[in-house]
Amino acid sequence: MNKKLKAHGFTLLELLVVIGIIAILISIATVSYNSAQIRTRDSRRRADLSAMRDALEQYYAANTFVYPVTCANASTYLKSPWPIDPGSYTYTQSCAAASYCLCAQMETGGGGNSSDNICTWTSGGGYYCVANQQ
Repeated sequence: MNKKLKAHGFTLLELLVVIGIIAILISIATVSYNSAQIRTRDSRRRADLSAMRDALEQYYAANTFVYPVTCANASTYLKSPWPIDPGSYTYTQSCAAASYCLCAQMETGGGGNSSDNICTWTSGGGYYCVANQQ
């Protein structure tokens, strides 16, 4: 009598392979998600600085061609309150009657246009800065 045994379930090796593949997929998804969050926060910083630059230029046009002595004086020209960094960084600001410089540190290495927070323009720096256009 030859009875064939029917195999039910999976072997230990098959289960370990599937668990390993799932772990690899989860780690790839986590890294991609974190990278997307970083790029989103950097994009938000650039948008905030552009909005602040626009507000300061509107102030300049409305106040006989001078910039505010303190950057906060231009907040009435912003559509929302003075922006707060979406991460743990802060915005650096320097305003005077003749010029201004606003910077934010980027999370991505080399994602900015300045090497420091005082508007030293170099491509691929760690800071993104905007300065007066007049």
